[in-house]
Amino acid sequence: MRIGVPKEIKDHETRVGLVPSGVTALREAGHEVLVETGAGKASSFPDEEYAAAGAEIVASAAEAWGRADLVVKVKEPQPAEYEFLRPGLVLFTYLHLAPLPELTEQLVLKRVNSVAYETIREADGSLPLLTPMSEVAGRMAVQVGAQYLERPNGGRGILLGGIPGVAPANVVIIGGGVVGLHAATMAVGLGSHVTIIDKNLNRLRQLDEIFRSQVTTLASNSWTISESLRLADLVIGAVLIPGAAAPKLVRREMLAGMKSGSVMVDVAIDQGGCFETSKPTTHTKPVYFVDDVLHYCVSNMPAAVPHTSTVGLTNATLPYLLALANKGLAKACAESPALAEGVNTYGGHITYPAVAESQNRPWKPLKEVM
Repeated sequence: MRIGVPKEIKDHETRVGLVPSGVTALREAGHEVLVETGAGKASSFPDEEYAAAGAEIVASAAEAWGRADLVVKVKEPQPAEYEFLRPGLVLFTYLHLAPLPELTEQLVLKRVNSVAYETIREADGSLPLLTPMSEVAGRMAVQVGAQYLERPNGGRGILLGGIPGVAPANVVIIGGGVVGLHAATMAVGLGSHVTIIDKNLNRLRQLDEIFRSQVTTLASNSWTISESLRLADLVIGAVLIPGAAAPKLVRREMLAGMKSGSVMVDVAIDQGGCFETSKPTTHTKPVYFVDDVLHYCVSNMPAAVPHTSTVGLTNATLPYLLALANKGLAKACAESPALAEGVNTYGGHITYPAVAESQNRPWKPLKEVM
């Protein structure tokens, strides 16, 4: 099989879908790899390393897409890339289609067989290709929050850990999954007062044990969230429903009770955001204010640390990529229910129900159309 690795073009997206060691693994398995020139540069992987690993360096995105049977990326295709979509192409990348009806229409119309990293789910319920970027985003959310709480950046002028005689910042994390766990790890490490809100009581018990009662755990409901926001200096939205739009747990009217200059970081923005006031931002223009509350809603946060993010991501994606390349999509999905769950569109149909439901569109089970 011929695998294409185009350069990412989303604003400040500096990750790359494959590292040189992955090229070597694919080449050893008998496949060809086409890497667009400069695709790995921002992640500190120059063309020379790809060439030494056995990749063919191609001069344009058109060639990386057009000659490939399977394209591996990091982020969803941008409008400028829609022209490269075609029937039968296998696309392996983060898609987050729920809030993107235009892209969904393109994938269906052009009969692209798309496999979304974020909906591949193993038998134990884990999301192995979402986990590494959730780990990065959770840790980054606290770094970003600390930065924007500084007065020159528009925040309240709060040091997260405080100092002797001065109280630390109050950090509220909504969602106790992978993002929430790693955000709490960073925030506790910096000396903050941390509250984690989640609807799953068993998960709250686990988190209480993990942090040995260093965090406050609260059952999620609108009153608990509203009261926690009043005291918060930093709020991190870490809610996930795989493949579906995130629920709006922080409503607009709740902001009225928050402190002026407090900061909200919505890590769920890829799935539409879990704050009612969230809208996607970029690394170029990352923040905006609503009711004097600073919002950071960058949809590709891990791109700010591309080397760490790329290595972490490709560690997880490579086994699935090898399965797709070695067996083809149909056989790979037949042998791996986890991989089959990753297929969001196939042969002109939506095959992931949560995407269809979020857009009020029809869908068909993968077994019926493959």
